[in-house]
Amino acid sequence: MRRITRHLQHYLPLLGILGAGLVGFTVFSYDTNFQMALLFATALGYVSWGIVHHYIHGDLHTSIILEYIVIALLGVVIVSSILLRV
Repeated sequence: MRRITRHLQHYLPLLGILGAGLVGFTVFSYDTNFQMALLFATALGYVSWGIVHHYIHGDLHTSIILEYIVIALLGVVIVSSILLRV
């Protein structure tokens, strides 16, 4: 718990990115194309946040970047497969 409160200034932007994506996704539930754009923007924001976060802490490595990209792509694939089902 102490670690989270010590890094709260880093985790609040992540919560903002994910929260804005979720709110936008809900508000624009009638427009699948816009939801897809929000999905990609949220995934890009997540990856960008991860890169910046680890760069600031001095532990940015290629494997960490790939991990964030893979998790973001997994989220995009899962949500888009639900959105675009026939």
